[in-house]
Amino acid sequence: MTEPAVRTAPTFELTAAERAEIRDLLDTAFEGDFADEDWEHALGGVHALIRDADGLLIAHGSVVQRRVLHADRSYRAGYVEGVAVRADRRREGLGHLVMAALEHVIDAAHDFGALSASDAG
Repeated sequence: MTEPAVRTAPTFELTAAERAEIRDLLDTAFEGDFADEDWEHALGGVHALIRDADGLLIAHGSVVQRRVLHADRSYRAGYVEGVAVRADRRREGLGHLVMAALEHVIDAAHDFGALSASDAG
């Protein structure tokens, strides 16, 4: 079986239809617990997207720059947001592929990466 391709794109390159599709995936994956504020936090950075053979979005994540202050120094943190995989496509390694793509972005553009998982993981 061929590994699905991961596309990375900054928010400004996403069409309105793609942004709506991502939001729908996140709303579904988080069972309605993905607020407008969460959505805003996921925008403005770089997105990793995986589509199936029919072009349906099946996995997403984004990394957005945040400033972190520590010991009087400002760091560029790549903050991971909006990671989700369609329920019927979980346990296939798609989340790993999304996170690997985001890690590449973090390594190339940020001092370090950060994320905060939900209580469910």
